[in-house]
Amino acid sequence: MGINRPLRLLTLLIFIPFFCIAQDSIRIDTLIKRAHLIEDDPVVNMLDSLVSLRVFEDAEFPNSNQYQNWATYTDSDVPRFPDSVYFERIAQMNEQSPFEYVYNNEVKQFIDLYAVKKRKLTARILGLSQIYFPLFEEQLDKYNMPLELKYLAVIESALNPVATSRAGAKGLWQFMYGTGKVYGLKVSSYVDDRYDPYKATIAACEHLNDLYDIYGNWSLALAAYNSGAGNVNKAIRRAGGVKNFWLLQRYLPRETRSYVPAFIAASYVLTHANEHKIYPVDPGILYYEVDTVTVCRPLSFDQISEMLNIPLDEIKFLNPSFKQDFIPATVENPYKVRLRKKFVGSFINNEEALYAYKTRSWSAQDSLMKLIYNNYRETELYTVKSGETMTSVAKKFKMTVSELKTLNGFRSNTLKPKKKILVYSKPRKEPASGKELASTYIPVPARKDTTVRQGSDDSSAVIENPKQTGSAANNTMVHYVKSGESLGVIASRYHCTVNDLMQWNQLSTTKIKPGQKLSVRGVPASAAASTKPATVVEKKTKPAPQSSGAKYTIYTVQSGDNLWDIAVKFDVTVSQIKTLNGLKNAHRLKPGQKIKIPK
Repeated sequence: MGINRPLRLLTLLIFIPFFCIAQDSIRIDTLIKRAHLIEDDPVVNMLDSLVSLRVFEDAEFPNSNQYQNWATYTDSDVPRFPDSVYFERIAQMNEQSPFEYVYNNEVKQFIDLYAVKKRKLTARILGLSQIYFPLFEEQLDKYNMPLELKYLAVIESALNPVATSRAGAKGLWQFMYGTGKVYGLKVSSYVDDRYDPYKATIAACEHLNDLYDIYGNWSLALAAYNSGAGNVNKAIRRAGGVKNFWLLQRYLPRETRSYVPAFIAASYVLTHANEHKIYPVDPGILYYEVDTVTVCRPLSFDQISEMLNIPLDEIKFLNPSFKQDFIPATVENPYKVRLRKKFVGSFINNEEALYAYKTRSWSAQDSLMKLIYNNYRETELYTVKSGETMTSVAKKFKMTVSELKTLNGFRSNTLKPKKKILVYSKPRKEPASGKELASTYIPVPARKDTTVRQGSDDSSAVIENPKQTGSAANNTMVHYVKSGESLGVIASRYHCTVNDLMQWNQLSTTKIKPGQKLSVRGVPASAAASTKPATVVEKKTKPAPQSSGAKYTIYTVQSGDNLWDIAVKFDVTVSQIKTLNGLKNAHRLKPGQKIKIPK
């Protein structure tokens, strides 16, 4: 990947002010000279966000040999090393990486931040790396990019999956709305793909590769990731055309001058954490313990948590892209949900019952289901014009002022000209009838027959007063808990709630054991004989697309064009153009070349 590589994305200068990944300022002089304001620094703010991340509660790695420090330090000592040691270690890192690792005073200040001032939070980052670094490395290897770029997410978000900057950048890779949209990250009322670790990592790889195509230099690609290609291009011109970060550093915005030193420091400290006596704090979950299931009907986190006995905080942590703890899935638009592998089997075996399970807050959840169908609306970016007010903009896009404020997190009703805000791109649907809703929520065929039949050898239910089987109110049964069953599964079988089972059996916790007897009251005996099958609604298949109606337009590449510019021009994503034309990630466009643009 030489420095003379064709500059595929040169005209990013035109669009990057609107679609760049904006970052908050990283001020090295603030860190050095104004210690009392250090909490205002964005790098420090991201580190401090880990304090309230609930996944760390009461969990800590043991000091295993892998992380044991063999130097003669007491527990209260914080290791510090002379410049010669830092220089030698970073020089070794430079020899083994295509990234340009150097050591200087600026890098030293950030090493002091990660290894001394905020070492306890760095230990949390080291723990989170057990979840996210395998994912990052897998995608970076797929795109043939330096694996060291995984450390970029450390300075972006401190590996906090729900990190949000003051500028509105979100997720592990801190994507702004515009850039995320170009790389296929969608934002709606219920889902924000920028928070999705998998989708955002792929988008970050594509964006960094596009920036590398411009400069042929990873340091400058990182600088452009922070401040935009326009600012880097200006700095190159002011420096006389030189393409070396350290030579044109003084021409860059103040926050970007410190971006690469912070990256080098984070790379060094996490690589040499053992020497600095920093041990990872266990997040309680590892990357290889997580798997995915497909959800094809609306489902809430509460339903999954209550029925399968999974901690709600764990579901939220593994699925941060669902903004309201609700999965707006349909058969036509399914979603992947991440759970620990040990819960995947229970999900699959009880999937149909899970969709039908009613939580204690079911009435509110039922209303959300209707909102999913009637009110699901995509968003788009809108620039406020001079003279426009909150009321006029809301009216223009058929929204209420309250919806507009909630979507953008506004507290006041004041809008400034040229401000970019989110609006709904399509009007609300007409209210759906019961039949329409039924056709939307198509039941999934059960994968396994879980029917419990009265009188069979493996029956787990016994009717205690069979003479009164006709009376649901007086009917009482004893259920013998089987291995793998939870209160949610049992409640679904007998058409009652978890709360009912806990009251009938005077349970103070939802934990149950195989062989335990549970009383089930006020339930028809037929409930024990079989599980009531869901009504299957015939799925309406979509008509095949007509060959006569083209789904794309032909565009002739002009001199200076690149995929980014073309995607912005036609309001599509880079990935859509690549897929439609069979283009590789690093494909170079030629003037006069004809490509397909999706409609």
